[in-house]
Amino acid sequence: MRRAPYVGAGTFNSAVRTLRVVGRMVVAGNELMNGEPLSDEQALALADAPVDLLPELCRAARGVRDRVWGRRITFSPKVFLPVTNLCRNRCSYCSFRRSPGDAGEWTMTPAEIESWLDRARAQGCTEALLCLGDKPETAFLSYKRTLEELGHESTVDYLEWAAHAALARGLLPHTNAGVLTRAEMEQLRPVNVSLGLMLESVSDRLCQKGMPHHLAPDKRPARRLQMIAEAGELKIPFTTGILIGIGETRRERVESLLAIRRLHRLHGHIQEVIVQSFTPRAGIPMADACEPPEDELAHCVALARLLLDPDVAVQAPPNLNATRLSVLLEAGINDFGGISPVTPDYISPLYEWPELVALGKVCSTLGYSLAPRLPVYESFVQRAQYLDPSLLPPVQSAATRLEASA
Repeated sequence: MRRAPYVGAGTFNSAVRTLRVVGRMVVAGNELMNGEPLSDEQALALADAPVDLLPELCRAARGVRDRVWGRRITFSPKVFLPVTNLCRNRCSYCSFRRSPGDAGEWTMTPAEIESWLDRARAQGCTEALLCLGDKPETAFLSYKRTLEELGHESTVDYLEWAAHAALARGLLPHTNAGVLTRAEMEQLRPVNVSLGLMLESVSDRLCQKGMPHHLAPDKRPARRLQMIAEAGELKIPFTTGILIGIGETRRERVESLLAIRRLHRLHGHIQEVIVQSFTPRAGIPMADACEPPEDELAHCVALARLLLDPDVAVQAPPNLNATRLSVLLEAGINDFGGISPVTPDYISPLYEWPELVALGKVCSTLGYSLAPRLPVYESFVQRAQYLDPSLLPPVQSAATRLEASA
């Protein structure tokens, strides 16, 4: 399946409107540079920004990033625990999901989880990322039997056990288990410092027949937005993001970012937004599609920084952008996300994590520093309503370990 072409500069009137927005933003130094993000109207106008305006957008985005976050780029030292790769969705761009009996199908045993947690603690990790496919027990009876053999009634019960195992070793759990119900999030909240769900896109068009989310019931935008909203109502520090290069338009990207912003302004719980590029690989329906070019990635990152509220971090994964790190930094990111010294990126196993010394040198050469962080941002640790009281001691202990290793 080939992705739809990217939207270009748009109509003449749109280009003129864009020029005026950028002129106010960059030349006059208006409300944006004084701390006010782009309005919805400005952000949507800039979806059609001509290519020659990209340097101005990136310069403005860097200005916001430098003012709020400085030039310190962070990452989370993590262990990636893919609890199961069984998933009821069939996204056209995914190489992670499996059905029972497929080559490479797995569900981690408790012994495997504990072994990797032990290795992670020994390697200085502070985050335990628990990741899996969406709703596997609703699609596969054999997986439900596996859970019963492990002594658990549901996947969420197993995740709760795994989170306890991580905390016992001084690691802070962050769970991304696909779409969860409010009750499931309430169950996981006392043992997770944060939860996550990629919004990916608010485009219902991408769910139509022949599009990448057609066979993925859990990728319906309304369902994912509901979970993110309920996480906010529960005061759960939350990570989300958008996926670019799967056939969406520039306007749809901006609409997705604006949807995230609206939820954050309602609940104040979004700690970071990931801008993740599609990466082609063999064996998937979208194997012949192309990853987004540099200018599209830079445009999306810059707009994310300019329209999201300043307290929300903008992140992009370095292993998927090994040759484009300078593009990400100059477009305004302040975080690289999780990087593991012990496990691969099971979602994109062909793309190795960067070696930290080398990554630090790249940052230094470009005028930035690289520093580790926890999987929950300090601003949420300081607000009691966002963390279960039982999590404060392990968070403080992990922070102490990070400071000692820096």
